[in-house]
Amino acid sequence: MFYLLNILIQMKILLNNRILHETLRPFKDIGFVPTMGGIHKGHISLIKKSIKFSKKTIVSIFVNPKQFNNINDFKSYPSNIKKDLDILKKIKKIDFIYIPKFEDIYDNKKISSIKIENKNKILCAKFRKGHFEGVLDVMNRLTKLIKPKKIFLGKKDFQQLFLIKNFIEKKYDTKIIGCKTIRNKSKLALSSRNYLFSKKELKDVEKISKKFFNLKIKIKNTKNINKFLQKTKVELEKFFNIKIEYLENRNIKNLSISNNYIGSRIFLSYYFKGIRLIDNF
Repeated sequence: MFYLLNILIQMKILLNNRILHETLRPFKDIGFVPTMGGIHKGHISLIKKSIKFSKKTIVSIFVNPKQFNNINDFKSYPSNIKKDLDILKKIKKIDFIYIPKFEDIYDNKKISSIKIENKNKILCAKFRKGHFEGVLDVMNRLTKLIKPKKIFLGKKDFQQLFLIKNFIEKKYDTKIIGCKTIRNKSKLALSSRNYLFSKKELKDVEKISKKFFNLKIKIKNTKNINKFLQKTKVELEKFFNIKIEYLENRNIKNLSISNNYIGSRIFLSYYFKGIRLIDNF
């Protein structure tokens, strides 16, 4: 608590909705970067985009329990507010950091009526029942509270970006800005979940990620891309001893299955050491 009070003096941290409303009321051009903590260089790139294209930038840290379909996944999600604030305070042009409590976001007992269409129950939505309903619910609530002009999201969670953009831009005068995935030298996409691995495990994940990433080159002249990916899926599962949920090539405009190289991305989800990772390229 003492540490948080000390940081409060140094940074404009908003701990409840009353302070949030009073603080943001004078501003119209607000850039918003929602996070669940576990701050890394990917988040920092989003924040810098917001600083560049918005007059005021606010970052939120809130681990949303409503978007976890597995209670153990929620409990094990990396959370270290002190470490996050130490990283964020080095970015001097962040205007506000919003750290709400559960009751600040879910301030009533009304059950969300948000549902995703059957056509969108693919990829992560197929394997994580209720996940995106929880994501859209919290983004709806955060957008209503903050009233941002722009929200900056990473393309690593491409399906999430796709669904949030379609939902929020129809309902609010808010623009969703998709930003490129930040990777390390081994082509591993930066993720808060990477903190859950030991150094040795992370080296193994990097090898797996590089193998996946190189598939984009291999499919360039492939006629039936998804048939090739399904064969590759079986081979990689055996080689790396991993569980792959999906490995598919899809159109980036509507996420439909595609065998075209142009205008598409490879989407994948897999488990390594019990930790679920996703990517697309």
